[in-house]
Amino acid sequence: MIQERKPLPNKYFSRVILRNKRGHKERELDITGDKGRQYRLILRQSSFNMLDFSIILAVNPVDSNQLFRLRRYNGKSHEHTNQIEGNTFYGFHIHVATERYQEMGAREDAFAEVTDRYADFNTALHCMFEDCGFVPPPGSQQGLFGEFDV
Repeated sequence: MIQERKPLPNKYFSRVILRNKRGHKERELDITGDKGRQYRLILRQSSFNMLDFSIILAVNPVDSNQLFRLRRYNGKSHEHTNQIEGNTFYGFHIHVATERYQEMGAREDAFAEVTDRYADFNTALHCMFEDCGFVPPPGSQQGLFGEFDV
């Protein structure tokens, strides 16, 4: 599902500009993958701490109203501990859905790895686009990374 091609809609950049909502900014964008799966891109950022953000790729399984989080790109705003491995870190990190965390009763994306691939909300979003099969709309002049500044 991560690698499934996810075509971004025309003018998607205007649809990911965050809107104010009680102490944070957020936006959601629904996307249909090439295989017909329904995905949701969820973007959130604190209004007070620019390093407190979360960019989530979730899939909406057929016959379910519960989103399943595949990836979550988090800011450097809190400490994270991987329960199975017992390692704790404070930094930018990427959560990944894993079977072993689900088997122990944790959230599907409870496992995370620290990263130095991004340093703010915009570069985290670019990393997700790059990692997760997102493609710009046909005829896009500037590709994924030059079209918007969220």
